[in-house]
Amino acid sequence: MAKEKVLVIGAGYSGVAATKLLSKKLKGTDTQITLIDRHSYHTMMTELHEVAGGRVEPTAIQYDLQRLFCRNKNVDIVTDTVVAIDKENKVVKTKLGEYPFDHLIIGMGGEPNDFGTPGVKENGFTLWSFEDALRIRKHIEAIVEKAAIEPDAEKRKAMLTFVVCGSGFTGIEMVGELMDWRARLAKDFKLKKEDFTLKVVEAMPTILNMLDRGGAAKAERYMKKHGVEILTNSPIVEVAKDHIVLKDGSQIPTHTLIWTAGVKATSDAADFGIEKARANRLVANEYMQAKGYEDKNIYIIGDLVYYEETPGKPTPQIVQAAEQTAHCAAENVIASIKGGEKHPFKSNYQGFMVSIGSRYGVANLFDKIKLSGFFAMFMKHVVNLKYFFDIRSGYYMFQYIMHEFFHIKDERNIMRGHSSRYGNVLWSVPLRIFYGLMWLIESSKKVVGDGQWLKPSTWFGQGSWFTDHVVFPFPWLQEQAATTGASAAGGASEATSAASGAAASGAGEAASQAAQQAHFGFSYAYGEQPMQVLDHMPKWFESIMKVMMPNKEIALFFQKFMTVFEICIALALIVGLFTWLASATTIALVVTFCLSGMFFWVNIWFIPVAFALMNGSGRAFGLDHWVVPWIQRTLGRWWYGDVKSRYGTK
Repeated sequence: MAKEKVLVIGAGYSGVAATKLLSKKLKGTDTQITLIDRHSYHTMMTELHEVAGGRVEPTAIQYDLQRLFCRNKNVDIVTDTVVAIDKENKVVKTKLGEYPFDHLIIGMGGEPNDFGTPGVKENGFTLWSFEDALRIRKHIEAIVEKAAIEPDAEKRKAMLTFVVCGSGFTGIEMVGELMDWRARLAKDFKLKKEDFTLKVVEAMPTILNMLDRGGAAKAERYMKKHGVEILTNSPIVEVAKDHIVLKDGSQIPTHTLIWTAGVKATSDAADFGIEKARANRLVANEYMQAKGYEDKNIYIIGDLVYYEETPGKPTPQIVQAAEQTAHCAAENVIASIKGGEKHPFKSNYQGFMVSIGSRYGVANLFDKIKLSGFFAMFMKHVVNLKYFFDIRSGYYMFQYIMHEFFHIKDERNIMRGHSSRYGNVLWSVPLRIFYGLMWLIESSKKVVGDGQWLKPSTWFGQGSWFTDHVVFPFPWLQEQAATTGASAAGGASEATSAASGAAASGAGEAASQAAQQAHFGFSYAYGEQPMQVLDHMPKWFESIMKVMMPNKEIALFFQKFMTVFEICIALALIVGLFTWLASATTIALVVTFCLSGMFFWVNIWFIPVAFALMNGSGRAFGLDHWVVPWIQRTLGRWWYGDVKSRYGTK
C-alpha cells in the first residue's frame, strides 16, 4: 500500500504548528509529511519589531527548519515556491518541481494591506517579513547618519521624524522599539534624543482596539510620556518620498513611513482557484476544508483562511488563531487517515498583550487578568517561552533566553540590562586560577593526610581519606565503625563497654561545648572557633544519606571518589575546561557539605565565587575557548544535521 502523502505549504506559525501535530500523531503510520516554504527558516513574526528597531540581532528571530524538525523523521523539508495547485489531480506545482498529495494544508499567511493608498509601495516601509525588518533597520541607520550631517534644520527634522501608520499591536510595538533605540542612535551619530520625532497615525478614533479600553489608555499615556505623538481620526491618503498627506489635507514631513495598518491574504494564493472573501482570504468550512473542495482533502489555515465562527466575524489574523486553525485542520487530516471523526473549529483566545519598548507592556489575559509594566512584559516572555515548548525546540528556547536577557545592549530588556553578559571575562581569570588552586590544595590534603607533601611514600596514611577510617561524621556510620572495632577486639568486658560509652559521652559534651564557643563570621579571626553552617544534619537529608551511604564499605568508596572528583574539578578550573560545569558542581558540593554538618561559615564564599566564575571565565586563557565551540559544532551536526540555506529541492 502506497504511503499517505500530506503536504503543508508555509512554515509560519500555522504551518509549523500543523506539521508538528501531524508528525506526532501520525508517528508509526505509513505517512510522509512534506513541509514546503520559500525560506529555509521559520520567522518569529511577533518579534519582527525587535529586529527592525535594533534591539536584537537578525538571527534572533530566524529559526532554521532543520533544527525545528530534525527529530521528526516522518517530515521532509523542501525550500521552494508554490506557483499552482492542480486540485483535480491533487498535485502541488512549484518553481522546481511537482508534489502529489493525498491531503493538503495551505498556510501561506498574509501580507500588508495598503488599501490602495498612493505611494505606500514606492515610498513606505511595511513590517511583515524578515526582509521587511532588515530593510527598516538599515534605512533608519542610514537616514539618521545622513541627518547628522545635514546643515538644513528643516530637512534634518524631516529625516529624524519617524511615522508609524496603524495603532494595532505591530504598529505600537514598532514605535516602542523606536522609543528605546533613539538614545543609542543619538549617541552614535552625535545627536540629541530630543532631535527625534515619533508619531503614530491612526485612522480610527482609538488605538489598540483589540485591548480593553483601560489597557489601551495606559499604553497611550506611557507613549505620550516618552514623547510619542498620537494622531487619531487621521487617515493617510498619500505617501511621498519626503512627506505624508492626511485626509484633512495636512502634511507631515518625513522620510520614514512604516505602514502597519492592515493585513490581507498573500497574493501568492490568489490564483489557486479557491473562493475568496474579504481581503482575498480563502473561504473554508468549519473543518477548515477549502470551500468547494471538501472531497479533495484541501485545508486552509492561519492568516489565509476566512471562516466566520460567528456571522460577520472571521477568525482574526493573530498567532492564536493561526495555531488553533492549524490544529483543527491537522486533527481532521489525522482523523481522515486513521478513520476517526472530524471536529469543527472552536476558538479559545486566551488574551492579548503588547510590548511598548523593552521594559513596558500591557496585557489582558482571559479577559479577566489585566497587567501592565514589568508584569505584562514578563508574561509576554513566558508566552514566547511556552511557544518553544509547544513546538518542542529546547535549542531555540535557549537562544531566545540568551538573546532577550543575556546578549542585550543598552539596557533594552525587563532587567534593564543587569542580566546582560557583555563584559570582559579576562578579569575573572586570576580568580578562576586561585579558586582552582584552593580546591587542589584542599583536596590534596585528603590524599597526603599527615604525611609529607614532598614524600609520596608517606601519603595515604594517617589523616588521609584513603585509609579504612570513615571520615563522614554520620551517626549510623560511626556506630558501625564502633561495633566493628568492638567485634575485632573480641571478648570485650562490660567495663570496656562502659568506658567506651563514657568516652563517647565525653566526646559529645566536648563537641557541644565547642559548638557553644564557636563564633559566627565570614573570615577567620585568630583564636576564635569558626561556626559550622549546620551543627547537625536535617532529618530529610539524613534519610537521603542513609540510602546513599548505608554502610562503611560504601562510605569508604565515596570518600575516595570525592577526593579524586575534587582534584578533577580543581584541575578543570585551573586550565579553564568546562568552567561553567565545574563551578556549578562546586556549588552542589558545598551545599552537600553544609547539609552534612561538615562546612563552616568562614568558607561560605566558595558559593558566590563559583557563581561569579559561571560567566564564561574559561573562554579567556582557558581551554573552553577552543573546546566548547568544538563541542557545540560537533553535537549540533550530530543532533540537528547540517544546517543549509535550501532543503530537499528536486
